Amino acid sequence: MMEGLLGISIPTRDDLKGIEPSSRLYVEGGAVFMTASLVYRSETQIPGLTDVGFVLSGGRLVTIRYAEPRAFGLFKAGLHRIPNGCRNGVVLLTRLLETITDRTSEILEQAVVKIDDLSIEVFGDRAAGRRRPPQFLEARLRDVAGHHRLVAKTRDSLASLSRLLTFLYTVPEVQEDKDSRELCRSISRDIQSLSEHAAFISGNITFLLDASLGLINVEQNAIIKIFSIASVVLLPPTLVASVYGMNFRVMPELEWQFGYPWALAAMVLSAVIPFFFFRWKGWL
Repeated sequence: MMEGLLGISIPTRDDLKGIEPSSRLYVEGGAVFMTASLVYRSETQIPGLTDVGFVLSGGRLVTIRYAEPRAFGLFKAGLHRIPNGCRNGVVLLTRLLETITDRTSEILEQAVVKIDDLSIEVFGDRAAGRRRPPQFLEARLRDVAGHHRLVAKTRDSLASLSRLLTFLYTVPEVQEDKDSRELCRSISRDIQSLSEHAAFISGNITFLLDASLGLINVEQNAIIKIFSIASVVLLPPTLVASVYGMNFRVMPELEWQFGYPWALAAMVLSAVIPFFFFRWKGWL
C-alpha cells in the first residue's frame, strides 16, 4: 500500500540488516533511504539492537521497524509540543532523531547509576573486611556482563546514528531548511559527546570487571590458605597415628560392645561436620 502511494520500493527486513554503508544510506528514485540501529529492551537483562529504516519521499517520512524502541512512544507523546508542528517529513525526521538521541542519553545515564551502585556493593565500605560467598561474586560478574552488553549496543547505535546524521546533512531538503540543518548539527554534536561518554563508561566497566576477577582470586586464595593451615595442623597427629597405629597392649575401646559402630559413626561425623561447616562459611 505504501509502495503504491509513494511510488517507491520499501526495503525488506533483510535489506535493513545490511552493514555496508551503501545498503544503509542511499538515494533511489528521488527518495532518501536511511537505516539506523536502535537500542530496545534496555530495561531488561537482554537488551537488543533493531534496525529501523527511514524513508524521505515527496515531503513525507516513512519509518520501517520490526520492534518498538521506546523513543518512538516518547516522540508520539510529545509530538504536540513541537514548535510550529511538523510541516514536512524532514522536520519530522530531525525531531524524531532528536528524541532518539535524548532516549539514548537516558539509557547511558541509567547505566552509569547502576554501575556505580554495583561498584559500591562490591567494593564499598560495607563490603570491606567481609568475606562473600562465591555465588555473590559470580552474580556480580553477570551484572557487569549485562551492563557491558548494554553499553556496547548503545555505542553501536550511536555509531550508526552518527553516520546517518552525516548523510542526512547532505540531503538537499535538509540544506534548504535552516532549522533542520541547525538541528542536525546540534544532534551530531550530542551524538559525538555521547559516544565519548559511552567509551568512558566502557572503560569503567572493564576496570570493574578486572577488579571483580581480582577480588575473586583474593577470596579463593584466602580459602586455599584456610585449607592449607588445616592440613598442616592435622599433619603431626596423623604422623603420630601412622607410626604407632593401634599397637598398644592396653586399649579399653577394644572391649567395647559397640566400639565398632561407634568408630563408624565417628568416621561419618568427621566427614559430614567439616563439609557442612565449609558450606555454611561459603567455602564450597
